[in-house]
Amino acid sequence: MTRDLLVIGLGNPGDRYSNTRHNVGADTLALLVQRCGERLRADRSTSAMLAELRLGPVRAGAAFPTPWMNESGRSVAALVRRYELDDWSKLVVLHDELDLEPGRVKVKLGGGLAGHNGLRSITQYLGTQDYARVRIGVGRPPGGSERGADWVLSKIPKSARVDLDIACERAADAVECIASSGVDAA
Repeated sequence: MTRDLLVIGLGNPGDRYSNTRHNVGADTLALLVQRCGERLRADRSTSAMLAELRLGPVRAGAAFPTPWMNESGRSVAALVRRYELDDWSKLVVLHDELDLEPGRVKVKLGGGLAGHNGLRSITQYLGTQDYARVRIGVGRPPGGSERGADWVLSKIPKSARVDLDIACERAADAVECIASSGVDAA
């Protein structure tokens, strides 16, 4: 079952992790699926929540891996096989980024892992870092008072949620731009 694009929204499963900085990739995916009038449905064979989307003329698979983020590579590898991806630029991973200020969104093809365990797992299972990323800035803890892991796993206060909601909208726009015009244009 080939698709023109496979979009992965990274996050951790369960209520404990909803509304955390670490789940902005999953939040963006949910927004993109909602924009297309679709719903995510459980798929046991890939350990993911899946939806089939139309982004203009592009057919896309949209997935939220349901294992813990640091084990998401197994699910992504199964999805890559299912969708018969033949070009790593057709794999788009939405994820949180400590090294970007809150609300900033950047798109890039390939690159390092920046200590992100979800990206590390995906890279380990795929054997490449050459996939596209939509990086959603969550910033670092103010004053260095917390470890990065504690910061991204903590609930987002309402005052900060506005910036991250706008970033999720912009990240979903970036995916639509990737679908219509490619990674470089986005």
